[in-house]
Amino acid sequence: MKNVSAGLVAGFVATVVLSAMMVVKGMMGVMPELDVAAMIGMMMGASVAVGWIIHFMIGTIAWGGGFALLYDVIPGGSAVGKGIVFGVAAWLGMMIVVMPMAGAGFFGMNLGVMAPIMTLLLHIVYGAVLGGVYGMLLQRRTLNAA
Repeated sequence: MKNVSAGLVAGFVATVVLSAMMVVKGMMGVMPELDVAAMIGMMMGASVAVGWIIHFMIGTIAWGGGFALLYDVIPGGSAVGKGIVFGVAAWLGMMIVVMPMAGAGFFGMNLGVMAPIMTLLLHIVYGAVLGGVYGMLLQRRTLNAA
């Protein structure tokens, strides 16, 4: 259980990276209709700011903590590989559960064919950062314990 804190830190860092990419995507005018924070806020009957808070809680607590708890059973040869597998699984959950709940349809297809592709790429980056930071923190703990 001591690795959950590393998962939370890794989840937060990965969520920061993912969020920065989402903001840049929006600023570039790429799929402005794919605004996850606004979608979450709408689903909660709240503002976009609340959507961002929930987004960070999901990425940090649910996915970061979940990654740490499931780390040993996630397939992959490295922490980054495991993170990517986990990120793709999180994407799949989002496409099957969250997108339909948000009114975007199964796999977000109401937003167009680019929605599942864009979100998959973002989740692969999220997973790679999650795994990379988590692996680095575990390695640091091992070195400090020696």
